[in-house]
Amino acid sequence: MGKHEVGTPKYIANKIKAKGLQKLRWYCQMCQKQCRDENGFKCHTMSESHHRQLLLFADNASRYMDQFSREFSEGYLNLLKRQFGTRRVPANRVYQEYISDRGHVHMNATMWLTLTGFVKWLGRTGKCVVDETEKGWYITYIDRDPETLAAQEKKAKKQKMDRDDQEKLMDFIEKQIEKGQLEKPLKEETVETTKEFLRPNDNAPLVLDIKLKAKPKVPLINPSTSKQNEITTECNIFKGNEETQKIKVESKKNDNSEKLIKNEVGWLREKLVVKVITKSLGDKYYKAKGFVKSIENSGFVGKVKLTTPEDVEGHVIKLDQEYLETVIPAIGKEVVILWGKYKGEKGIVKKLHIEEYAIDVQLEGKLVRTLPYEQVCKYMD
Repeated sequence: MGKHEVGTPKYIANKIKAKGLQKLRWYCQMCQKQCRDENGFKCHTMSESHHRQLLLFADNASRYMDQFSREFSEGYLNLLKRQFGTRRVPANRVYQEYISDRGHVHMNATMWLTLTGFVKWLGRTGKCVVDETEKGWYITYIDRDPETLAAQEKKAKKQKMDRDDQEKLMDFIEKQIEKGQLEKPLKEETVETTKEFLRPNDNAPLVLDIKLKAKPKVPLINPSTSKQNEITTECNIFKGNEETQKIKVESKKNDNSEKLIKNEVGWLREKLVVKVITKSLGDKYYKAKGFVKSIENSGFVGKVKLTTPEDVEGHVIKLDQEYLETVIPAIGKEVVILWGKYKGEKGIVKKLHIEEYAIDVQLEGKLVRTLPYEQVCKYMD
């Protein structure tokens, strides 16, 4: 019986059947021919072309077997790597995806008789992690690509650095808490008892005669030094013409020269990464981070585009530098010096002095030590 003519329904049906997957036992790998039934496969094995291929196979059977086995394993592993990555998946699921390609190398031509034998071979050779469950064999691809290993090592190193910084910060916070708990009983012991002021006559007016001493001028000195100024106030409380009590009040004021210098100059500049430290805008903006888009008023006021947290990401707010705080990046990141001797110079963070609130910055050709946090800030290129 001759072949059906092109375009006839029978011809189209045969072509559709030929495109689909057929039974594995009716496929000849040497001839790369798929038969649809047992009779067709028997006729093929009796053909002259098949016998020629068998003679070639008989000359060097191991070479052909190794080649088919290598092509099958490479195709299977390549599909596993590209489509599933390093996820744990059923081995049979990957095999079904692999044989959906009509041009694949069939397993009956390899040295493995079953998929289970092939999966066990993958586990023995260290190409995959295999485990057997009630639902069958599962495999996990082991990616040994140099670029992948380098990326994983870099990611692990970054996570370790972040974890070390977090641990140092937590240790510092714990020390501060312990220090505060030790100082609390001492403060309670030094609290002075207040004396109640009694008014002899409720109808008489109360007059306060306050004499203030002149406040000493605070010189602008090196930011690394600071001192305390003492202000003395004398208050005389009179009842009519009779002096009832005299109070002398002494108060101490911390003179932080670093903050004075910082607030006297506009340190804001474009692309600085800053943090919002005011609660007047609401809790959702408090401690939000962003970068300076533009500055006004000689660097005292800036427009900040927020990047974190997610609920305010993309918002642009206009704030004075008094309500913004500098951000210190991790070791190895770039910063810019905002004021002082090295104003405007960029450098790399070399070391963090967490307890002193200072960092060491490596500039071009020199190392500047113990700069206060307020004097440097993270910078976006």
